[in-house]
Amino acid sequence: MQTIPDVTSELSFEDFKTEVLNDYKTAVVSRECSLLGRREVLTGKAKFGIFGDGKEVPQLAMAKAFLKGDWRSGYYRDQTFMMAIGELTTEQFFAGLYANTNLELEPMSAGRQMGGHFVTHSLNDNGSWKNLTAQYNSSADISPTAGQMPRLLGLAQASKIFRNVTDINTNKFSIEGNEVAWGTIGNASTSEGLFFETINAAGVLQVPMVISVWDDEYGISVHAKHQTTKENISEVLKGFQRNKNEKGFEILRVKGWDYPNLMETYQEAAKIAREEHVPVLIHVLELTQPQGHSTSGSHERYKNAERLEWETNHDCNSKLREWIIENGIATHEILVEIERTAKRTVREAKKNAWNTFLRPIKKEQQDLISLLKQVAAKSNNGVFISKLTADLEKIDEPTRKDILSHARRTLRFTIGENNLEKHTLTNWTNTFLEKIQPIFSSHLYSETQGANTRIKEVKPSYNDDAELVDGRIIIRDNFDAILNNHPETLVFGEDTGNIGDVNQGLEGLQDKYGELRVADTGIREATIIGQGIGMALRGLRPIAEIQYLDYILYALQIISDDLATLHYRTKGKQKAPLIIRTRGHRLEGIWHSGSPMGGILNLVKGVNLLVPRNMTKAAGFYNTLLNGDDPAIVIECLNGYRLKEKMPNNLSSIKTPIGVVETVKEGADITLVSYGSTLRIVEQIAKDLLAIGIDAEIIDVQSLIPFDLNHDIVKSIKKTNRVMIIDEDVPGGASAYILNAILNEQGAFQYLDSAPKTLTAKAHRPAYGNDGDYFSKPSAEDIFEAVYDVMHETNPTKFPKLR
Repeated sequence: MQTIPDVTSELSFEDFKTEVLNDYKTAVVSRECSLLGRREVLTGKAKFGIFGDGKEVPQLAMAKAFLKGDWRSGYYRDQTFMMAIGELTTEQFFAGLYANTNLELEPMSAGRQMGGHFVTHSLNDNGSWKNLTAQYNSSADISPTAGQMPRLLGLAQASKIFRNVTDINTNKFSIEGNEVAWGTIGNASTSEGLFFETINAAGVLQVPMVISVWDDEYGISVHAKHQTTKENISEVLKGFQRNKNEKGFEILRVKGWDYPNLMETYQEAAKIAREEHVPVLIHVLELTQPQGHSTSGSHERYKNAERLEWETNHDCNSKLREWIIENGIATHEILVEIERTAKRTVREAKKNAWNTFLRPIKKEQQDLISLLKQVAAKSNNGVFISKLTADLEKIDEPTRKDILSHARRTLRFTIGENNLEKHTLTNWTNTFLEKIQPIFSSHLYSETQGANTRIKEVKPSYNDDAELVDGRIIIRDNFDAILNNHPETLVFGEDTGNIGDVNQGLEGLQDKYGELRVADTGIREATIIGQGIGMALRGLRPIAEIQYLDYILYALQIISDDLATLHYRTKGKQKAPLIIRTRGHRLEGIWHSGSPMGGILNLVKGVNLLVPRNMTKAAGFYNTLLNGDDPAIVIECLNGYRLKEKMPNNLSSIKTPIGVVETVKEGADITLVSYGSTLRIVEQIAKDLLAIGIDAEIIDVQSLIPFDLNHDIVKSIKKTNRVMIIDEDVPGGASAYILNAILNEQGAFQYLDSAPKTLTAKAHRPAYGNDGDYFSKPSAEDIFEAVYDVMHETNPTKFPKLR
């Protein structure tokens, strides 16, 4: 259904008519999909619907300006645009609505996202890049309002990097940085901070971005007067308008039903962004929403009769129809035939999509019914099993939940029985679960050879006379090697560039590699992460620096909802191997010293969470990550930059393994598990414990996500029969996460002779001053006494009560 002509060339009137009528056909087909899609939700075949009705005509104009190599970061109402560029068929539209788990039939997410969330495939099955310059590109949508904005910034910035940084291999990724990033957003969502943060950053960076604001005057049921100052976002943003002396945005306004002006406006915006690398905002006014916000309600509840009449009169499809007839492009009769054909096309597509979705499930249902009848015939509880079988037979449109649930419930009635039919059902159930579960759970991380966990360890080696240097020197020299060896790598963040970060881990590198590769940013954590996501989507290897660990909370929504889910929600068809660099642990004061690890690690599954205890380990993590495909957060020890470490002779080759713990001291009496700066305290106190006869084994977690893939901690517990988790997070935070993994995943409980213990910080954040750390987080004395108490319980004679 692709409708993109070469609008820069002169068309004959006949060719022009053909293009216009193709556009009208696409608009009508898209509208029919919305109307029929709503009915499918109301009948129960689909769970929820959110559609692009009322936005069809401006999306046609956007599609005509959108070129191969360009990128979209959009809004869940962009179905007409996706149809217009040929990346969404009507059957795929309905396959998404029904949550078809077959990626070939539902290429947007294989049923992992609701309809209206669109994507194109950037990766081959083996994880290698497709030629992104030869295809239309859409980054994978997310539902959180304005959540698409930060990533849009990075998609646009990549073009600036490709245009201005030499030595990058742009093959498959860019043609001289000519690509435009196109963003779309609803008018109400411009109230979100993420929108304003992105607008400001784009104006500063001057990147080729075009943002379309679809303005229908409402945000769900709430009118614009409650959403936006002056009820007009382009009016609010007038200060961003560029002029002869100041850089900024080009701001354009156009009515969403005005077909010819929409075409001109979008061509103008594309030219400005593509040629001048200037961001453009198009405020598309006077749009409608014929079916309301979604299938969860009716807009008649919150729009008065006058407004509803206005929307009927200004519907963009109806206005396009009027314009076509008024200009002699087609007659009423021709348009009626287009409309009738569109209805038939959409109905047939819906029918085919539903049948294709249901057919394999019905086959599974029939296979199980046949098997259950055999089980019933041989079981003492055959009457009950026959009732379950009959219930399953009555389901005309089964789900896989219905099927598996009936199989598992049947097995309850065969407890204690031993016959072939029971074993056949058991095997069928296990096989079905093994087959179906990955359909919903795969690709949280890369499943190719590029997975971070497959990168082999390279240990540091040292000369006999290895120099002792500040930890920051190791980090700095490693980043120097990275930037020298990987021209596609760039580092950016607050105070990252000119002063080489607040701890001088990038000292002098901006002078050496330039302001685009080692860059300062504004104080805007969400869009720092967004820059990284967008650039990583386009084949660059960004390192986004969040100055302190507690600042990551500003960006946690974007990390959690966008970055962490990207590979999963595209079923492995897009990747953004962003490295997030930050620092934390063990300082005084509420801010910068907090370690909200429990909150972070439970929200970023899909991202590696790495906690190196020193800068050599951190450097090794960066080297590993640049060879892998998964995103990661690296938390350097804030109090480790001035501590002395030996300088390795193979610094740029070191690779710290991901998901692997390290035993830093062997012992026989108790296993102590920790990470980061706290682990250094554990190492120090182990000497005091040994002096009184307690031989502790110390394990550095190193990687919280993934955690101890080799189950080395349980191997240690088999030897010591005791374990303590020592952590600077709040009670129930990371320590609980670690203990759960050790007990429930590794099965260590069977080897314990003493109750497992956790020693954490207090429930509050650290107080300020020299005593703040001591009285807020586990101190050396706290650790000593906690370990001693465990040994006292074990052998009170040898270890009498301490206090």
